[in-house]
Amino acid sequence: MAGHSKWANIQHRKKAQDAKRGKLFTRLIREIVMAAKAGGTDLDANPALRSAVDKAKSQSVPRDPIDRAIKRGAGELDGSDYEEIRYEGYGPAGIAFIVDCLSDNRNRTVAEVRHAFSKSGGNLGQSGSVAYMFSSVGVLLYSPEHDEDAILEAALEAGAEDIIVADDASIEVLTSAEDYVKVKQAMIEAGLEPEESDLTMRAATNTSLELEDASKVLRLVDMLESSDDVQEVYFNAEIPEEAYV
Repeated sequence: MAGHSKWANIQHRKKAQDAKRGKLFTRLIREIVMAAKAGGTDLDANPALRSAVDKAKSQSVPRDPIDRAIKRGAGELDGSDYEEIRYEGYGPAGIAFIVDCLSDNRNRTVAEVRHAFSKSGGNLGQSGSVAYMFSSVGVLLYSPEHDEDAILEAALEAGAEDIIVADDASIEVLTSAEDYVKVKQAMIEAGLEPEESDLTMRAATNTSLELEDASKVLRLVDMLESSDDVQEVYFNAEIPEEAYV
């Protein structure tokens, strides 16, 4: 999630997700299945699974579906056989996009993703065409009400890679993907539980957009997220807060 006003932008995105809660639940469950399948069922040894379970809990997904999803990923229960697919491309204003999908029908998925890009004036690229701009990071987000010095001290002691204070005084603690679970747990034990946290893809640099182009980018994001097969959408744009209104 890019933007100078991190806290406001995150809240706008959460409201949009809440409006599509049924699809969100499906995506969260699929993510748990694939994380357990790829890295095992031990949350402490599988950061991707820990992140997926934490996200599901934060969206009030009941415990039983979470447990069943973990068992499906481990092969203990039958279920659809999904494959992970990553698409890369360019959207409006030349913004780079990574679209992570879980699909049981590759042809359907690529058709939906290609249609969204084409309709927005963008285009799909080859594998690797934009991935080099992004890296996998852990992000812990704190609201502006938190004490900056306390977070800085605790995060550095926990082994965080960077701490970023946004224009709206919200704070991001960045970690490597490998240290995400360790740092998050250390922050919680220090009494500093983040409002939002996730393993995500983040661009090394972002492009600032005017309102018109930002609105076009968000329309493409909405089109992509309307597909049941799309799990995550990453892009390298700075979105002004007014674009979310």
